[in-house]
Amino acid sequence: MYTQEQLDVLKRALATGERRVSFGDKTVEYRSVAELQAAIRTVEAEISRREHAPRVRRIYMTTGKGA
Repeated sequence: MYTQEQLDVLKRALATGERRVSFGDKTVEYRSVAELQAAIRTVEAEISRREHAPRVRRIYMTTGKGA
């Protein structure tokens, strides 16, 4: 699951011309600007889906014969 912080790091890398980004103890080096842009689109799409996903509501029903 991607975070807004990871998206910000990717966008900052694109703006500064960096192709290597680090998230905690993981470092990724993108081969091209196009690959970095694709990663940004992927992260944006996941965050958007997660934020706009409908809430799941569960209703549990029990029945009985009555007293």
